[in-house]
Amino acid sequence: MTIEDFQNGQILLIDKPLNWSSFQAVNKLKYALINKVGLPKKFKIGHAGTLDPLATGLLLVCTGKFTKRITELQGQAKEYTGTFYIGATTPSYDLETEINENFPISHIDEALIHETVKQFLGEIDQKPPIYSAIKKDGVRLYEHARAGETVEIATRKTTIHEFEITRIALPEIDFRVVCSKGTYIRSLAYDFGKAMHSGSHLTALRRTKIGDYNVDNAVDVIVFESLLK
Repeated sequence: MTIEDFQNGQILLIDKPLNWSSFQAVNKLKYALINKVGLPKKFKIGHAGTLDPLATGLLLVCTGKFTKRITELQGQAKEYTGTFYIGATTPSYDLETEINENFPISHIDEALIHETVKQFLGEIDQKPPIYSAIKKDGVRLYEHARAGETVEIATRKTTIHEFEITRIALPEIDFRVVCSKGTYIRSLAYDFGKAMHSGSHLTALRRTKIGDYNVDNAVDVIVFESLLK
């Protein structure tokens, strides 16, 4: 593609690697396009929906005039696959922090798991994790958390369109979820364990779809860079 192609607008399907922030992935693409294609340093580029560093999968990166479509793309339904670890919680609801509490799982069987899934279908109230980028009083929640501060977090409405259990090998449960914008899968993990009178945290997460865009058609950041001439 030419300089004009990227300036007129492209939607790049990127498979974000583990331990990369979404910002790092976009920054890597930006400087690859500047250095290899010759785009000006101030050309527009941005992503349509953050993935946590511990998550992998589909990141839609818009260039040039298509950055105007970011809000539209962010509003589309998203599909995720991943793993819940049942019987323990962490403050961040994932592997960013250490386990802080353990719970019994001897009462949990397949019937209870599948019955619990039903509680989370449709519109639900969800509280974002304290380790998230949402701002409270002008400060991001994760900054409050890392400072050891306790803050009140309001619940928000979100919609779970599909919730499927794909593997049960306790203490691990694999899942597939299709959800609306603003859904925190980490919070879903925490709430799912709580609903079974136990605990849970997220140990793996992959975004597989955003609207009609599929991670099967995405490329790794480094591979994309290598294809530029």
